[in-house]
Amino acid sequence: MLGYPLGWEVWTSFTNLSPLQDRVAFVGLQNYRGQIEDPQFWLAATVTVVHAAITTVAKLALGLGFALLLARPFRGRTLVFLAVFLPWAYPASVSVIGWYWTLSPPITTSYSVFMGTLKYAVDNALGTGAWVFLSVTLFNIWRGSSFIGVLLLAGINAVPPELFEYATLESKSAWQRFWMVTVPVLKPFLALGVFLSLTSGFADLANVWMLTNGRIVFPVIGTHAYWLAIEGGEFGPASALSLMLVPFLLAALLLLFRLFDPPDREPA
Repeated sequence: MLGYPLGWEVWTSFTNLSPLQDRVAFVGLQNYRGQIEDPQFWLAATVTVVHAAITTVAKLALGLGFALLLARPFRGRTLVFLAVFLPWAYPASVSVIGWYWTLSPPITTSYSVFMGTLKYAVDNALGTGAWVFLSVTLFNIWRGSSFIGVLLLAGINAVPPELFEYATLESKSAWQRFWMVTVPVLKPFLALGVFLSLTSGFADLANVWMLTNGRIVFPVIGTHAYWLAIEGGEFGPASALSLMLVPFLLAALLLLFRLFDPPDREPA
């Protein structure tokens, strides 16, 4: 189910496949060279990298905070866990509509006037599209930090409690125990969380599309590929654009697991 679409996209990236063409021809690396020479590609790539970096750092920090909070029993822990878990468990399409109506109210009220004033203030201060970029980024952080929090909580629960008890006896500094014990045991989970966050940040097409109601004010790789394929009928360049992310994601995956889960050294 995954191999066929991927294979079709690879083949398409080397052709001029388009409803505007009478016949399909092999063009080699022309589509890739065209993307590299296109200033719009570099703009979309820059926005995508910034978006992915901001959301990844924020989601990792919030998710780790949620996991550490929920790792200890306290009154109302179940309700807090539900509040943390719900953003990820709830259907994304419904969540996007809720966010869209919250940020762009469909009914004229004092709240909608306030949000409209805030939007224009942000755009005037930071440039056109800043409000949309902020909205998409906050939604990605809100939904993604929920998943990372649950993932890291599962990692903490998988560690024997005796390890943390021993660390408490060895050091009274909570910060030292966090860096010397908690972070090392969570390294594989942190690596997986960062990679999944980067993937969602690079491929954040659906959220951008729905939150902007189809009005793409700032381009990311996903929206740029959509416009090339669906609006422009250029399936070859759009496939090449999508596949150009694969080497970077694979390199990020290899680097993350090298940093967070290095291979065991054999005794001399």
